[in-house]
Parts: sequence; structure tokens; C-alpha cells
Amino acid sequence: MHSFIMTTAAIQQRIKTYPKGKPFASKAFLKLGSRTSVDQAFSRLVKSGDLSRITSGIYVRPKTNRFVGKVMPEMAKIVATIAKTNGETIQVHGAEAARQFKLTTQVPAQPMFYTSGSTREVSVGNLKIRFVYAARRKLQLAGTRAGAALSALWFLGKQGVSENTIRSVCSSLGPSELSQLMAAEVPSWLADHLSVYQQRAANG
Repeated sequence: MHSFIMTTAAIQQRIKTYPKGKPFASKAFLKLGSRTSVDQAFSRLVKSGDLSRITSGIYVRPKTNRFVGKVMPEMAKIVATIAKTNGETIQVHGAEAARQFKLTTQVPAQPMFYTSGSTREVSVGNLKIRFVYAARRKLQLAGTRAGAALSALWFLGKQGVSENTIRSVCSSLGPSELSQLMAAEVPSWLADHLSVYQQRAANG
């Protein structure tokens, strides 16, 4: 019991240094006690309202809004925390990337991401996030706008990508982002499209 009280007190002290609304993993606290005592401490802190559980192993110091009450962290921050905790590389899913680049108006039915980890669903409150395993090439430039562009083009595929599609995507990227995309490892059909765009851009 003394060990549990000490662990809880140590965790309480540390979480006070964490910004409200920023998700973090309980795994980061295992040096403060046994797995069981850390899990029990987090459970108690959730019951007391000091913490909110986002999903398995991921917590946050609750941030409140006077109009809506507790505010959930941004989806991108939750996904980034899950990825970091599991040592995964996460990339925006092609369907969402295509929407972001205005290549489609369809909104994915649920949040989806490509991952170097296993294909699975993670529950966040009433929401389910789907992680889909993808090969290394599809995870290139993960977390960057160039990576999102690559994800969108790969998702649309050989039949769905046209000269206009390439121009629309590439013209929305900054010079350094475009350089990243051009240097990425891509299938031959996409490399051909990018090469043509690059040549035409160079010729004015």
C-alpha cells in the first residue's frame, strides 16, 4: 500500500508539468513503480478527475471549455501519441489526403491512417480510428505535406491520376515540399507523371 501511495504521489507531481489537453502515455511512467501500481494510480487519477482516459494507455490532463465542458485533444495529437508509444510510423490515409488536396469531396466514414504496425481499430470515446498496415514506400515523408501528397496520389492510383491531378497537387506544395515529393520512391507510372510536370515547370 505504501508503494502504491508513493507511486501515485510521484505520478501526480509529474503530470502537473504536462500541458492540459496534450495526450501522453502511461507507459512513460513505468520507472515510478510496478506496472500494477502505475495502472492503479492512473485509474485512481481518472476517477478523481485529475486525468481523462482517451484510449488504452493514453491519457490527458483535461482541458475544459465553459460552453462544452471537457475538450478532446486534436485527432492528430492522439494519433501521434499512439504512434510514438508503439514505435510506429503513421501516415495520413490516401482517402483523407485526397480530400485535403481537394481531389475528392468524399469524407471517409471514419478516421483512417496508414501504419507500419498492425491493421486494427482503436476506440477513442465513441469514435473508432482505423489503422491500416502499409508498406514502407507508402509511409515515406510521414507527417509532412509532401507525404500527404504522395499518399493522395498513390491512393488515386494509375487510373485515377491525370496531368491535371498532378498539376493541382504539385502547385499547392512549397518548393522544398515539391523537392521532397520528387525525390520520393514511387511507382513508375507516378514517376512519369512527376517527371513531365517537372519538365514543363522548368520550361515555363
